[in-house]
Amino acid sequence: MPLGAQPRGRRGTVEEPYSPLNLRLVLALFGMVVCAILAVLLFRAGWTVPGWLLAAWSVAAAVDAVVVQLRRRARARAEGGRRHSLFE
Repeated sequence: MPLGAQPRGRRGTVEEPYSPLNLRLVLALFGMVVCAILAVLLFRAGWTVPGWLLAAWSVAAAVDAVVVQLRRRARARAEGGRRHSLFE
């Protein structure tokens, strides 16, 4: 992978990079599901403090997913409904 300038044909520049919002949404949803499942398992095992910590992380991931979805909608409105791949 070249370490110089960005390859030709790529969107985004040093001054205005593009944001991988779709990838961030997938990662937030994955974190939310994993933390929620582990929190339930910890509560059932009687470990309440780690369970509450994972439940809080699950809520934080859910909030992040909502924020990312709002930003994706705003980007779609600004770009005329253009669709993006997972990494754009």
